[in-house]
Parts: sequence; C-alpha cells; structure tokens
Amino acid sequence: MVKPFDEQPGILKVVSGYTGGTIENPTYEQVCSGTTGHYEAVQITYEPNVFPYEKLLEIFWQQIDPTDPGGQFYDRGKSYQTAIFYHNETQKHLAEESKKKLEESGRFNKPIVTPILPAKPFYPAEEYHQHYYKKNPAHYERYHIGSGRAGFIKTHWG
Repeated sequence: MVKPFDEQPGILKVVSGYTGGTIENPTYEQVCSGTTGHYEAVQITYEPNVFPYEKLLEIFWQQIDPTDPGGQFYDRGKSYQTAIFYHNETQKHLAEESKKKLEESGRFNKPIVTPILPAKPFYPAEEYHQHYYKKNPAHYERYHIGSGRAGFIKTHWG
C-alpha cells in the first residue's frame, strides 16, 4: 500500500507498520503468527489542503478487494485483512460515506466488508519493510501480478 501513495504531491511520508493489536512494538513474525491482533497497515502523513482525506480513501479503495473478509489475494489471515483507521469524527464520517458510495455503486457483486475502526497505536515495521517496492522492485512486481492484485485492480477499476 505504500507505492500508490508514495511521492504524490501533498504526501509527506508513508510508513509501513502494524496497528490494532494487543502488544507494543510487535515484530513482523509476531504479527504474522496471528496472535497479536495487529493489522499490517500504512500510516500516511499528508497535507490536507494539497491531498485531501477523500483522495486517500479513493486511492485506498482502488488498491484492495473490499469484499474479501479473509485477507488480500495470496495473503490470508487477520493481519492481511483490510481496514480504514480513523483519527477523528470527520475522518470516520468521510470513510463511512465513501464506503456507502462504493457499496451503492454496484462495482462489486459481494458486500463491502472492510471495517472502519478507531485508530490505535501504530508501530513502524522493520526497516526492510519500508518502501519495499523500491528496495525489491522485481519481487514486488512479480507478487503484484502473481497474487492477482494487478488483474483485480484492472478488472474493477480499469
């Protein structure tokens, strides 16, 4: 989820990490074990007057399968489930509004299951996870295509 947001005007920083779980400073191995309750997530610092929150939501929806309750593409389990984490009531309202609009669009033939949850502490992932698409471009692209994500995005968003 870093690449679609990274280096856009108004995006100051995109950090890969973990949120929503029960332990402080989890490791990747702990999160993947499914015992911490964390989601793999990105934290985006942005300038709202240049890149509004609504644009973050729009791009987010276009990168995921919002109808899959079990994870994303090849990645299965709680840590890979999609979610929107809001930091205030305005964000919550806008996220709920965008989800409703997507549900009503008829773009998907299954229910939109991505939850909208209050933000919890965010813990940056290990350095080797940060900007993975830049550090390992060939692997990233093979996975993007091989997992079905690229095809899904093309099918549903053009």
